[in-house]
Amino acid sequence: MEQDTSAQSRRIRFEPDDKPPTALTAGMGLQFAVLAIAGIVLTPAIVIRAAGESESYLTWAVFAAAVVSGVSTILQAVRLGRIGAGYVLLMGTSGAFIAVCVAALVEGGPGLLATLVVASSLFQFLLAARLSLFRRLVTPVVAGTVLMLIAVTVMPLVFNMVSASPEGSSDWSAPTSALVTVLVIIGIALKSSGALRLWAPVIGVVAGSVVAAAFGLYDIDQVAEASWIGLPGGGWPGFDLGFGSAFWSFLPAFVLVTIIGAVETIGDSVAIQRVSWRQPRAVDYRVVQGAVAADGTGNLLSGLAGTVPNTTYSTSVSITELTGVAARRVGVAIGAFFIVMALLPKFLALVLAIPDAVVAAYITVLIALLFVVGMRIVAEEAGDYRKGLIAGVSFWVGVGFQNNLIFGEYLEGFAGGFLENGMTAGGLTAIALTLFTEATQARRRRLRTDLALAELPRIREFLGAFATRHGWGAPMSARLDAVAEETLLTLLDADTGDVAGRSLRVTASKQDGRAVLEFVAAARGENIEDRLAVLDEPTADRPVERDVSLRLLQYYATSVLHQQYHELEIVTVHVNVPS
Repeated sequence: MEQDTSAQSRRIRFEPDDKPPTALTAGMGLQFAVLAIAGIVLTPAIVIRAAGESESYLTWAVFAAAVVSGVSTILQAVRLGRIGAGYVLLMGTSGAFIAVCVAALVEGGPGLLATLVVASSLFQFLLAARLSLFRRLVTPVVAGTVLMLIAVTVMPLVFNMVSASPEGSSDWSAPTSALVTVLVIIGIALKSSGALRLWAPVIGVVAGSVVAAAFGLYDIDQVAEASWIGLPGGGWPGFDLGFGSAFWSFLPAFVLVTIIGAVETIGDSVAIQRVSWRQPRAVDYRVVQGAVAADGTGNLLSGLAGTVPNTTYSTSVSITELTGVAARRVGVAIGAFFIVMALLPKFLALVLAIPDAVVAAYITVLIALLFVVGMRIVAEEAGDYRKGLIAGVSFWVGVGFQNNLIFGEYLEGFAGGFLENGMTAGGLTAIALTLFTEATQARRRRLRTDLALAELPRIREFLGAFATRHGWGAPMSARLDAVAEETLLTLLDADTGDVAGRSLRVTASKQDGRAVLEFVAAARGENIEDRLAVLDEPTADRPVERDVSLRLLQYYATSVLHQQYHELEIVTVHVNVPS
């Protein structure tokens, strides 16, 4: 464990609260923005051209997508109230929406698309505000599985881009350019631990572009013809407020894809917390709520602007892990550069002229790292065979649907084709299996009381009856009593003010032969998991008496999970029956 922590400490150069030099902040922001802008621009281009819409609308949609991505990326980094994660989470146009957006444009045009995007974004705000209610469904296993399935969804397209040389060029042009890009990025990342590692992605892309230019793949004319500064010639498309049959037929598909996108954001916000600190920390679900709310804000702005919805880019996690820079100032710089690029057509053309093979090679490295992050999250939870089964089945269901191997002839085109996306199909499977597991669990017993030491006798009586009901003897009853007392004392110790008026809900259930106790109270205080993690570390300014309850809780409990949301905090304690 000490070796893993030490390795993590070496990898992270700047934590979220750190302030890197201005030159480094600007340089990192520029290179990340340059590497991400192509995906932000290409997604609306694919949607609009596939639907046969006008070039003027395409120009507007691309401009709006870049601006909205910039604003929402800044919002994720700075965290405005309860909106934003406070971490480097790049926001950009969502590829998961391609199929449903094309269908909506064909059916009702840009006005219908804008109305659907605005309507579906409201569900993300609901999910963010009441995420604690969905905590049993949107679990780390679901989030990790979705992260792994992103690789399944994206990699076939990436591999086609890597191997496909443009017509009239050498058959070796695209593969050679891609190979050089990958080798340079991986070589620098593996062998360099200093500042050079920060520039591995951009150095690799530049090297690959130089090779591509030698084969004649870099489009210089496109850059030369673009103007230096300008606004789009097209205008805002407006809304279709008729709310006809087309709106109601497409709304369920948009809502479902929006929820799947929110699950991806949850996975990204969990993962970015794991790779942004030198010392491991418990996942703060207030950060997750903020990330989902910012994602919803980005979708709302996309709808108001009449462009394709956006989402968090999972490559944010890979980039942070690759470079070791997690300072939120970099996130602000990235968002600012997105907005500047939207106003500089020539610079945008310079980025878009990078050959597909080079961009695909860069994405390959990031997606590979992202797959490993998702795998780690699932592995940490898969000690429970049920969670392992959910992850395994959902992953392969996603692979099957992505490759059109499962009921392809029956589901082709269903609801805009959203089930043909592996991330969507696998994510829904993981949610459905998790819901089934929760619905078939043993009945939970609940007690509602006040968060006060005077209520301890009621809690003891409640847990004593629970132990008797399951045939557990006096030793188990005494252990549950001790766990309840120390958890209650810990919650009261974590509180910073008057506890009057704070309610407490205690839930008890039997799972796999052990007791699972859940204490739910209004949110306040520090994370118990973080305090347990440093319990044995010498700290001069921390009184020993403060940790007595924690030490006893750690002794009696098999595991302790503390989830903190804006509206409440939940402490889940697993207790084995004494032998």
